[in-house]
Amino acid sequence: MTTAEQPAPSREPDDRGEVVVVTGMTGAGRSTAAKELEDLGFFVVDNLPPQLVGDVVRLVDETRGPRQSVAVVVDVRSGSFFASLQEVIARGSVGRRTTLLFLEATDEVLVRRQEAARRPHPLQEGGRLLDGLHRERLALDDLRAEADLVIDTSGLNVHQLTDRVARAFGTEQTTSLKATVVSFGFKYGIPVDADLVVDMRFLPNPHWVPELRPLSGRDAAVAQYVMERPGAKEFLDQYLPVLKTVAAGYLVEGKRFMTVAVGCTGGKHRSVAMTEEIARRLALEGIDTRPMHRDLGRE
Repeated sequence: MTTAEQPAPSREPDDRGEVVVVTGMTGAGRSTAAKELEDLGFFVVDNLPPQLVGDVVRLVDETRGPRQSVAVVVDVRSGSFFASLQEVIARGSVGRRTTLLFLEATDEVLVRRQEAARRPHPLQEGGRLLDGLHRERLALDDLRAEADLVIDTSGLNVHQLTDRVARAFGTEQTTSLKATVVSFGFKYGIPVDADLVVDMRFLPNPHWVPELRPLSGRDAAVAQYVMERPGAKEFLDQYLPVLKTVAAGYLVEGKRFMTVAVGCTGGKHRSVAMTEEIARRLALEGIDTRPMHRDLGRE
């Protein structure tokens, strides 16, 4: 892996959210970095003229509050970009701590990525792709020298780049996995956003127990009935390690949101009770988890 990286800036807490300016070579991963910052909770604006950075920060202050962190992607598409961006950063006109993130890669890698994307370079001017890259690199020299963090993405895949950005700009809260466990009824359809789906219809249905029929899986009597059925404990004891393994793998791959769908016939008894128990156990494992019940009350 090629490394030409400077140490990340300090992540000391501040009363005001920081501003991260993302720039660098075309094809070096600006969009990937911006998407990761958005996942980390930043308010992200792409292809922003440098003169408007301060206006965006003021707008965010007014609408979301000064604690909302902001990321802006600025590049050669902005025309008279370089001198004005350096001026904006130098004079501190945004009123917040500002970090300049610069992404670069070798010409060979950038050419391969641009050719795969089938897009011309913005400075190509009808010539070769390499001509555009050389013009861009010359124009960026001074800005790169002033960057707070330089990441050479030549030897990085998408997951490795997002991990670098997360480690540089994330907090323990924003980089941890967040799991949603949602109950549903198969008769209403499987949740389209589910990462994993499990079926509780192998358990006896409390619907056929007269005193339990009007209740839901959130009621203690129904939950106890479901958990005491043969196979319920075995399922939980074997499925939770699977979820922990998936959760760990998601984090390695840069995916920090996991949705587990738990279904039964109507989404009222078995799936609800099991959703609550799975969420409780995941929370005990230190995973930020919330239960949801999509079809409860729908019958």
